[in-house]
Amino acid sequence: MTGLLTLENVTASYGPVQALFGVSLEVGEGEVVALMGRNGMGKSTCVKTICGLLPSAGTIRFSGQDLGRLPSHKIARLGIGLVPEGRRCFADLTVAENLTAAARPGSWTFERVGSLFPRLKERRHQKARTLSGGEQQMLAIGRALMTNPTLLILDEATEGLAPVVRLEIWAAVAHLRQAGALSILVIDKSLKELARVADRAVILERGTSVWSGRFDALDEQVTQTYLGV
Repeated sequence: MTGLLTLENVTASYGPVQALFGVSLEVGEGEVVALMGRNGMGKSTCVKTICGLLPSAGTIRFSGQDLGRLPSHKIARLGIGLVPEGRRCFADLTVAENLTAAARPGSWTFERVGSLFPRLKERRHQKARTLSGGEQQMLAIGRALMTNPTLLILDEATEGLAPVVRLEIWAAVAHLRQAGALSILVIDKSLKELARVADRAVILERGTSVWSGRFDALDEQVTQTYLGV
């Protein structure tokens, strides 16, 4: 499998406070990788470094290109679609406007996003601030897909949502995985749901990669030690 995204010994800091102390991971083409760890262990910080939102050292390569010195908008244009923690939809734009504002040429169109999330198609003329939390999360995912990425990053995409909405989002992730044309890096706490979609996992502990391997190789000792379950 060809490596699409590669991190090697990546470090990052918030001012004087170091948050990452050596993170290494790889996402192959068409692969789903779960980035796991307890709260505060560096998962979202890792995502910020990949997207150029936080200064870092070490090696970050995407599609063969070094991302180390690129600004975030240029990284996004290379084909990385981010669904950030907290959704961050444009509150006063409609569903359709949120999606078209992010659109770039490719196979993902409003109609295709509407097929993945029918609620968005039904609410195309509603402003984002009038949507439920789950619908806003669907909109954030749809917006990222409208950039027509080759790598989709989902940062806690099901956090705090109603169970029925969580099921819809996991079903969408499974659909994207089955389609095979998109690589996905997913952060989530649900081992049960991740087991259905993830090919491999990387676990962070205090800003360092401490375990990586096939998801089905995660055993009870590893999950108790690093995930607290």
